Amino acid sequence: MKKLLFAIAFTAIGFTQHTNAQDVTFGAKAGLNVSNFSGGDADRNSLIGFHVGAVSEISLSERFSLQPELLYSRQGSEAQDVVKIKLDYLAIPIMAKYYLADDFSIEVGPQFSFLVNDKGEYIDSDLPDEDTDAESFDIGANVGLGYNISSDIFVQARYNFGISTVAENPDIKNSVFQLSLGYKF
Repeated sequence: MKKLLFAIAFTAIGFTQHTNAQDVTFGAKAGLNVSNFSGGDADRNSLIGFHVGAVSEISLSERFSLQPELLYSRQGSEAQDVVKIKLDYLAIPIMAKYYLADDFSIEVGPQFSFLVNDKGEYIDSDLPDEDTDAESFDIGANVGLGYNISSDIFVQARYNFGISTVAENPDIKNSVFQLSLGYKF
């Protein structure tokens, strides 16, 4: 995992060095997560969470840019109205953005997430919270839309579908819809 983080950081630094300072913007974003698990046989409900973090946009041409992000993201699911599974990740999405119009973009890219906290909270019970034994690393793929409201403020809608499993038994994957509001410095 350390090698993967080093490769991502090295690639981002390389892209930054090949662009002019005016072609790189930095900012912050926060928003709503509606998450669930896909796969397995359990009856599950969506869990409402959040994400917050830093973004950078590196223009590679007039219509194409790369947007690496570093986010803290609360994801999970509610299982059979008995337990809420809450998984907190440090997520690194790397989005390729294509601007269809001056302020409207489509986005696609991988997401690498590192588990920082996992908890099972029992609903309407005095049972103590438990660790979930979730995998420490998660890989997902993102697709979404972005719109620049002004030169500083932007909104995004994104869907992240898990590629790797959250837990081996049952074979479940993350599924997250995100709405974000951001500000470019």
